[in-house]
Amino acid sequence: MFDFSDDFVKESGKGMYSLMEQLYPICRSITGNGVRETLKILSKTVPLETKEIPTGTAVFDWTIPKEWNISDAYIKDPKGKKIVDFKNSNLHVLGYSIPVHKKFKLSELKKHLFTLPDYPDSIPYLTSYYREKWGFCLTHNQFDRLEDGEYEVHIDSSLTDGSLTFGEYVIKGKTDDEVLISCYVCHPSMCNDSISGVVLATWLAKLLTKHKNKLHYTYRFLFIPETIGAITWLSLNEKNVHRIKHGLILTCVGDSGGFTYKKSRAGNNMIDLAAQKVLTDSGDKHRILEFDPFVGSDERQYCSPGFNLPVGSMMRTTYPDFSEYHTSKDDLDFVTAKGLGGSFEQYLMIINILENDRTYINLNPKCEPQLGKRGLYDVMGSQKNHEEFHKALFWALNFSDGSHSLLDISIRSSLKFDVVKSAADALCKAGLMRIK
Repeated sequence: MFDFSDDFVKESGKGMYSLMEQLYPICRSITGNGVRETLKILSKTVPLETKEIPTGTAVFDWTIPKEWNISDAYIKDPKGKKIVDFKNSNLHVLGYSIPVHKKFKLSELKKHLFTLPDYPDSIPYLTSYYREKWGFCLTHNQFDRLEDGEYEVHIDSSLTDGSLTFGEYVIKGKTDDEVLISCYVCHPSMCNDSISGVVLATWLAKLLTKHKNKLHYTYRFLFIPETIGAITWLSLNEKNVHRIKHGLILTCVGDSGGFTYKKSRAGNNMIDLAAQKVLTDSGDKHRILEFDPFVGSDERQYCSPGFNLPVGSMMRTTYPDFSEYHTSKDDLDFVTAKGLGGSFEQYLMIINILENDRTYINLNPKCEPQLGKRGLYDVMGSQKNHEEFHKALFWALNFSDGSHSLLDISIRSSLKFDVVKSAADALCKAGLMRIK
């Protein structure tokens, strides 16, 4: 379905990296103007529908929180020099910090400072969404250089009634059955987690829009705050989630590590089989993880027992497994255009399987049909390099009994999906098979 030699696909990594450079400086959180600015930039590439859900709205067991915005923050040392400055890194401020402008002795200030002693050059990313407090994050090396004295602390922020903002984009296919592509837009300046997922989702939406007249499934793209955003969307769309037949969470797809697939809760949904097939066929080192309701992202909400949706997550290096995770080191130097482009191709391969997997019926099931008189033997016999295609013809004929899909056949035969699909197309053209 997709032409991997097409310039759009070949140059996808560069395009996504360029978009990431635009998004990187923005201070995002689960609410606020940072999310709106992010969605506004993304809307230049795909026409997102932006939705605002008011503070205080009940969403299952949760409530939409107050909206947080921030314009400035710093710490000045006893000599009046800024030693921590929000304008240098938006990670310096504890997310959702309440406003403060006051002087503190060092002993009191330390109660509001957060570091990573094991990574002394990194600024940690920390938040306090549902508990009103304030704080600063700094490198441990900065912390060790603090001297006794009085420090001026200033956080120019607001925490007021407002709304939670998210973006949605739907590409209508031939059926109402949906593929859900979900990413989160609440993290500030961190590239792999989670801006990489945001730019990859945007590029997928852009390419699928080009192919919208050929799509079997309807594709729903969500750009939401993590956790509370997924909970909110599910609460608002509870009656329609039965349409979701496959789903993927996009995050941590920009580094240079090997691929990891985390299964859905059921573990044997078509999305799980398709992702594993793509990774197996790649021949590259990869990992398959079982569903985990503790460690993860929004698959925890989509796969909660009340919904149990077929949603997995394809990543490169998983979130707990790189030292840059949730720190200032997850920057533009940590991710690459090549890493993003490779992830884009893997996702396209998964979508290609979803779009083309069908169950067929063998119309000549009693013994093997004579392929030569239908022109298929000549194709097989005249080209030695068509051995895979030759095998696929026999596998497709034997297992197209109405109960095995092409994906089932490709997994069982260890043949690549596209080869089995080509064989099925040839057999249908010869009048030997049809779609069930």
